[in-house]
Formats: sequence, structure tokens, C-alpha cells
Amino acid sequence: MKKENFVTLIMSVVGGLIFALGMCMALLPEWNAFTPGVVCGVVGAVVLLAMVIVRRKMTNAAPIEISGKTIGIIIYGIFSTIVFGVGMCMTMVWSNLMIPGIIVGIVGIVLLICLIPMIKGIK
Repeated sequence: MKKENFVTLIMSVVGGLIFALGMCMALLPEWNAFTPGVVCGVVGAVVLLAMVIVRRKMTNAAPIEISGKTIGIIIYGIFSTIVFGVGMCMTMVWSNLMIPGIIVGIVGIVLLICLIPMIKGIK
């Protein structure tokens, strides 16, 4: 295994676990740890962002260029994730909306899958 792949693996696992733990702390009222959960989630997100920067440095990749297309893809990704999350909430939180929640969730999954050709480009 190459060094950059190993570093990426370790940083992404650590950052993902810290972020997930923070979200659980913030969103589960039984834990009564909203503020520490937000802090933990932010720390996890910072570790994941640092992982991207470290990975790009180790592979000598060009810096990420922020363009209109990049911002559009980010907005589309956020919208798709929100649609998927609303579908999940409809099925798990509001039990009387199970079938519509499944449909909204599938639409969110399709929108997220469509993100791949937007990023890579269709050749």
C-alpha cells in the first residue's frame, strides 16, 4: 500500500468516526449532549477536510480550482443529500408517511447517482 493511501485511510476513518459520534451526540436527545456533539462533529469535519489537503499535497496534485461549475456541483450535491435525508426522515420519524418517504428517498438516491457523471463527465 502506498503511503498516501494509508494516510488517507487512517485520516478518513478517524475523521468519519469523530464526525459520526458528534452527530449522534447532537441528534439523540437521550444523550443530552447537543453542544459537545456539535463541537465533536466540527472537529471530525475539520479532520476530513485536512485529509483532502494532505492527500493532495502527498500526491502533488494541482490545487482545487473554484469555478462556477464547482459551486454548481456542490449546491447540487447538497440539494440531493437533503432530498435523501427528507425521505429518510419521512420513513423513520413520521411513520404515517412511509410510502411517500420511500419514494422521496429513491429520488434522492437517483439524484446522488446522477452526481457521478456530472463530476466525471460523460465521454
